[in-house]
Amino acid sequence: MSPLPAGPDLSVIAPARDECDNLASVVQELADALDGLGIDYEIIIVDDASADGSPALLARLLAGHPRLRALRLEPPAASPRRSNGQSAAFKAGIDAARGRLIATLDADGQSDPADLPRLLALGQRTGAELVQGDRTHSRCDSFIRRLGSAVGRLTRRLLLGDTIRDTGCSLRLMTRDLALALPLEYRGMHRFIPLAARHLGATVIETPVNHRPRRGGRTKYTNLGRAWPGLIDCLAVRWMRSRRVDASPVELTGAQPQQIDRPHFETESPPVRQAVER
Repeated sequence: MSPLPAGPDLSVIAPARDECDNLASVVQELADALDGLGIDYEIIIVDDASADGSPALLARLLAGHPRLRALRLEPPAASPRRSNGQSAAFKAGIDAARGRLIATLDADGQSDPADLPRLLALGQRTGAELVQGDRTHSRCDSFIRRLGSAVGRLTRRLLLGDTIRDTGCSLRLMTRDLALALPLEYRGMHRFIPLAARHLGATVIETPVNHRPRRGGRTKYTNLGRAWPGLIDCLAVRWMRSRRVDASPVELTGAQPQQIDRPHFETESPPVRQAVER
């Protein structure tokens, strides 16, 4: 276990790409949801190379929200018009976070910050390292978008044995150790966070969460834009899993050999549990 930082109990990380229309309301809703819990928290907005007014807006929001922090990812040098992607944004936020627990959600306003207190209570009651949100009962996207998600879910189940109902839901809560162990340095790995957590031996539970229509801005993804990269990512994760080596060293001493404690979690993947509490 890595030493805990001297910081808040909870870090909430929200990647943002051209979400100027939604940032102010997301930050305020997070504050409203968490202020009454009696915990110390921070909100980290990761601006992923936004080309709208997001940087200027964040500068103004920082003045009015003492618990708010803002990070900026510049566009990739090789593709100055592109973003770095959600995996890179989540990793930047996690690396900068100081909380004992890490929560994530999208900055588009479709995730409901009011669900966070229940995720916190559920994680504390069950001891799960990851509490994963499930939007399938309240999905507000179009039929075509929901169909694309269903096809992606079936593909992950067939290729990876992934039984997570809604791995694309960014509203989740996890321990700091687990968050730091996730391989988010690879583009597209944010789509496999629950599966990666299981591979690390973490206990994963799912719980229904609210999903809302987008109130401003525009979606960054289409079914065609997600399909081919998603398939490539599935194959890459399958290959990485087949090449993983779990070797446990034994330290040689003059007496009885001592097994060295392994960092993070055990290697066996416990089953995913579906939590239905509302």
